[in-house]
Amino acid sequence: MSAARLTQQSRERRARRQRVMVTPEGVALPLTIASRANRAGALMLDFLLLVLGTITLTVALIFIATGTFVEAGLDGMPGSAEFLFVFWALMWFITWNGYFMFFEMGPRGATPGKRIVGVRVASRDGDRLSPEAVVARNLLRDIELFVPLVLILSAPSGSGGLAGWAAAAWFLVFLLFPLFNKDAMRAGDVIAGTWVVDAPKHTLVDTLSTQGAAAAGSSAVTGVQYIFGDSELCVYGEYELQVLERVLRDDKPEAIDAVAETICRKIGWNPGAGDERAFLEAFYAQLRARLETDMRFGKRKADKFA
Repeated sequence: MSAARLTQQSRERRARRQRVMVTPEGVALPLTIASRANRAGALMLDFLLLVLGTITLTVALIFIATGTFVEAGLDGMPGSAEFLFVFWALMWFITWNGYFMFFEMGPRGATPGKRIVGVRVASRDGDRLSPEAVVARNLLRDIELFVPLVLILSAPSGSGGLAGWAAAAWFLVFLLFPLFNKDAMRAGDVIAGTWVVDAPKHTLVDTLSTQGAAAAGSSAVTGVQYIFGDSELCVYGEYELQVLERVLRDDKPEAIDAVAETICRKIGWNPGAGDERAFLEAFYAQLRARLETDMRFGKRKADKFA
């Protein structure tokens, strides 16, 4: 098969994953659903990191139990070994669940594995990814994967009985669930109202850096210098800044026009037709500079509602 044919097929598959997300302000933003292969790759990378962390924790506990006063006192301390096992199990649960929650609640909405393959978690309603959604989608992973795996592993020994084989069917249903819906969602995504989308690694132009924020705002189209005051910049926060950055990265004219119109309506501006990107670049640079300055003084604005 020729390279041109392969490229065409890749474009067709990507086109089938195109969606439009409507934000609470009514702005339609195009996005691309992450492929099932990328999601699987991100999960395997995250599991690899977690396994390495679990091994490190286990080795540390063994060292504590055998290389300190604990070893000498185990015989005279009934339940010491059980305590260490309970502590290990508790740390395992916190690590394996807290890992996903901690990173997905962050501004990037992605674990290290997701960041490596270029995907992130997003809310399907276009709003900010809420802690409740992150907790729901990750706690359900225990029901989807870990509980049935324990029963499956116990089945060959006979201790699991029919429950082990039932768990195998249960595991396969959840494992194959993303294959039978067009958005490649696992059950946790359905419950939490989330999906995983592409977050390609593009480099923003220099005019969008905070170093050039003071000079940002000069339009190559009209020559207008866009300078915003605190009253215009204070209406948005970090979440809106991230959305604006994604729009500028994707550089899709329809999204740029829609977002520029929404911001202008919000702050009472009119940049003029054909000058939307220059307007957004200036607003992004100055909003980012303002938010970072506020954070240095201990003030943080998470979103427009804060």
